[in-house]
Parts: sequence; structure tokens; C-alpha cells
Amino acid sequence: MSHSTPILPGATIGIFGGGQLGRMTAMAARAMGYRILVLDPDPGCPARFVVDGCIEAGWDDARGAANLARGCDVVTLEIEQIAPRSMDAAAALTPVRPGRAMLEIIQNRIEQKSWLARNSFPIGPYRAVHSLDDTRAAILALGGRCFCKSATGGYDGRGQGKVGFNPDASVDEEALGAWEALGQAAGVVEQAISLDKEISVLVARSPSGEVKVYPAAWNHHEHQILAWSVIPAPIAPALEAQARKIATDIADTFALEGILAIEFFVTKDEGHGEKLLVNELAPRPHNSYHASERACVTGQFEQHVRAVCDLPLGDTEVVQPGAIANLLGDLWHNPETAKFDKEPNFAAALSVPGVRLHLYEKLRPRKARKMGHLSAVASTAGEAVARVQRALQLL
Repeated sequence: MSHSTPILPGATIGIFGGGQLGRMTAMAARAMGYRILVLDPDPGCPARFVVDGCIEAGWDDARGAANLARGCDVVTLEIEQIAPRSMDAAAALTPVRPGRAMLEIIQNRIEQKSWLARNSFPIGPYRAVHSLDDTRAAILALGGRCFCKSATGGYDGRGQGKVGFNPDASVDEEALGAWEALGQAAGVVEQAISLDKEISVLVARSPSGEVKVYPAAWNHHEHQILAWSVIPAPIAPALEAQARKIATDIADTFALEGILAIEFFVTKDEGHGEKLLVNELAPRPHNSYHASERACVTGQFEQHVRAVCDLPLGDTEVVQPGAIANLLGDLWHNPETAKFDKEPNFAAALSVPGVRLHLYEKLRPRKARKMGHLSAVASTAGEAVARVQRALQLL
């Protein structure tokens, strides 16, 4: 285990990104006594209202990145799209955690899949594609039913498509549709698998090499967007142990400095039991671990601060089961005016025992935009999900 100097409260933490994840990281850091600067292209980003300063600059603005780093004792991130030159400009002036080498692999799905395969981590069958012909060949090679994802960018269903689910479409039509869903740019085509459930595991690793792994979260998606998540996941202890080991091994192989969420598919084959496949990696706080703020001894945002500052990592054990439900901009849509000017009934939602409201101060609701979330705790995971869903219906 290596030794580095902890960055103690009173220091300044820089964050690439001022979205809701940056906002909640900043709130946790401020509670611990840190000052916070963020860099974001949006002058009205959610973090702006809770930080000491906000630099308005793009992810590829090396000068802006250097300006961020000059005022900080350490820099971290809440979004993957940071350009390598911006990471380099910041790293020349102060530690950047996680670092460029790891980020470059994760921010490109082709590189990410290749890295996972090279390091013998379990992934489903896939093909990298760079053209329409590649896409057609990949669909045929993978059996026809596939999901397509752009190599860079794309989240919450953006830059994604599926093929093989329309019996009336030809392979050529499906391939063209998939290529267009990829933005006619490089991507991956993944074989559709027999999915039992989706889980994620969050792992924290400090520069000194200390590792802490959170219990798995069970995630439910609707239209490729996380709808609700609960900690702990209702999975067998053996599967939980396997997921934790994979998460630890990935963190150690990367020499992670910070936190990393690993999304898993859980498959169920007749006669073979449950099997884990790594879906995607996210080197930052993760939507599926918002419930950790209430379910676990140490929430993910405090853990993020501890990890990048090389402080002792916090206890990750579950105190009580907790669930979250995302609040999308659709809730504000008023069919009578065709505008997003309807106020959800937050008071009604908060009448459900154990429920709290978390809004991100995003100024303009729009369809599928994450505006906030509800959280709930209960004596069982099932009851926590039921409470948060009941509160969501009352909105």
C-alpha cells in the first residue's frame, strides 16, 4: 500500500462538472469543511448555487481546466466527457482523481469493452462497429437480437437502439436503423441476453490503496432510464460476493483513485443458475447509489470526497434498506398548456412515512430530464421500494 498526504478539510476541491452529481458531492464536501470550485459549460448548472466558485468552460477547454486546478488542492469529476487535454492541463498543476488513463478507457465503450475482455472480466458477446457494413455483419454474427450503443457520449437511452425485435423488418432495414441510432459513428453492438435483473456495485479506492465496496443495488429501468433503485439488492450471498470481488478487482487493476460504479446484468440460464456480466463502468457517483445517503453508514458523496482526498474510507454497511425513484421533467408537463409549467404535489408525496425529497435546482424541466429524486427507508427493501413508488404516484 502506497502512502500519500491526506488533503484535509479547509482545502479546496475542484470538480469537472456542475450537474446534480457535482452538486451533491459539493454539499457533502461543504459539510466536511471543504471549499468547492466547479467547471461547467452551463452558467446556471445545479452545483452553482452551493459552491464557492464556478468556471464557465467546456469539457475540452484546457485553459479553463488549468484555471480550475490553480485554485484547488485536488480535482475530481462527475461526468466522463472531459477531454484528455483538459485532464492534462489540470494534472500539471494539482492531483486529478481519477486520472486520464482510466478515464480515456471508460469514456469510449469500444475501449472499455476491450479493456474488460483483456483483463478477463465477464462481459456478454459484442462487436465493435465503425460502418454500416460492420453493423450488419455484427447483427448477423450475434444472432439478430441486439442492442447498439454509441462509442462515446450517450446515456439514459441516448445514442442507443435495438434490433431484432420487429419481425416485419429485414436485416438491412434493422442494420440501417441501428447505424442511424449510433449517429452513423463508431459504436458497439451487444447480443441481447436473457436478463433476470440489473444490479450495480459501487467501489471506492483511495490513493493509499484502501478499498471499500458497497452492497449491491437492484435497479429497474424504464425506457433506458433508471426509474427506481434499492439497497440492498435481493440477491443470493454468493452472487453478492462475486459482484463485490469483480468490483474490487476492477478498481485494483485500474489503480482507481476515487469511486467507480459497475453496472451488472444478472442472467439466469436453465441448469446454470445466475451469472454476472459487466455492462458498463462509471468513474463517479452513480444514480443507483443515491439511496446510500440514507441506507448506508457512509453515503456515496461523502465517500467520493474521502477517496479523492485520501482520507480513511467510510463504513459502507447498510443501516436500513433504502430506495430512490427518479423525478423526470415529464412530471412538470401540463397537457392543457402543452408546457412544462405544472407543479408536482410535493406535499402529498412527503406525507408517505420515511420519504424525503431531493431536487437539483434545474431551472427548466423537459421530457426525460432528471430533475430530482425521492428517497425512502423502511425495515425491508421491498417496503422501501413500495414507499417511494407510492410517493411518486401521489405527485
